[in-house]
Amino acid sequence: MSEHREPKLLDRVRSAIRVRHYSRRTEKAYVCWVRRFVLFHGCRHPIEMGQKEIAAYLSHLAEQRKVSASTQNQALSALLFLYREVLETDPGWVQDVVRAKRPVRVPVVLTAPEVATLLEHLHGAPWLVASLLYGSGLRLLEALRLRVKDLNFQTGEITVRDGKGQKDRRTMLPRSVAGPLRAHLRRVKVLHDRDLALGRGSVALPAALARKYPAAPREWAWQWVFPATRFYRDAESGERRRHHLHESAIQRAVKSAVREAGLAKPASCHTLRHSFATHLLEDGYDIRTIQELLGHQDVSTTMVYTHVLNRGGRGVRSPLDR
Repeated sequence: MSEHREPKLLDRVRSAIRVRHYSRRTEKAYVCWVRRFVLFHGCRHPIEMGQKEIAAYLSHLAEQRKVSASTQNQALSALLFLYREVLETDPGWVQDVVRAKRPVRVPVVLTAPEVATLLEHLHGAPWLVASLLYGSGLRLLEALRLRVKDLNFQTGEITVRDGKGQKDRRTMLPRSVAGPLRAHLRRVKVLHDRDLALGRGSVALPAALARKYPAAPREWAWQWVFPATRFYRDAESGERRRHHLHESAIQRAVKSAVREAGLAKPASCHTLRHSFATHLLEDGYDIRTIQELLGHQDVSTTMVYTHVLNRGGRGVRSPLDR
């Protein structure tokens, strides 16, 4: 008879994260930080350590590793999760930490003609995704994780499911992209029907929906709007499935388009979201409306775009130009 063994520490971390329905990216990041923390302190078990060791590791990240403030904060969040939720002990307030300096920068924003030029150098799915980033204010992964049922062509709305902070929200579906998006979905439907004929066509569903609705993974409504070109084998079920397009495919396409368009700005996929917010402010829409469309928890996050509206010298005209 085999002895009952306690789950390993990292397995306990993974289990605690999945119980709380955190994203797989959060799980991967937290597990990685816990592993690094343990290795930094010579493989000592975290239960034997506390505030002093946490502070030493965070200071090491800032002083030796030169990480950004957001990276250091992520490491702190991972370690606090480990102690509070997994080890069920409160390490208390972590003091004497050398904090990584948080730079204050305004976002890169393209003008409307620059956005148009950029989009002219994109085609197919990358063009559609980039159009939604600019036209709807979506984050890149929010666009790639869209399912067919999230698009409402009649009301001109997109429903973003489980966005940042595990929140749903609605934003506009640009009329200018509705036609190309419908044509794209017709091609995706042909691909899905072909997959079904091969005994495939199943997609991963959030939480336990697949157990509650066994037929849902193969239904058209649940399919990705932007499916990947290749199959992958699901680790749990063993099924061969299609995931959504990987974000790196869109990032590469946008980077190439920026170069071909001759834009002097270091634009990226997220620049299109910044441009969406800034151009709405320029058109006179109020900051609260834009906050809801972007899915910002705090309006202070949205306020950064008001600085972009200022022209040189914070809108003050130089006496040389009189």
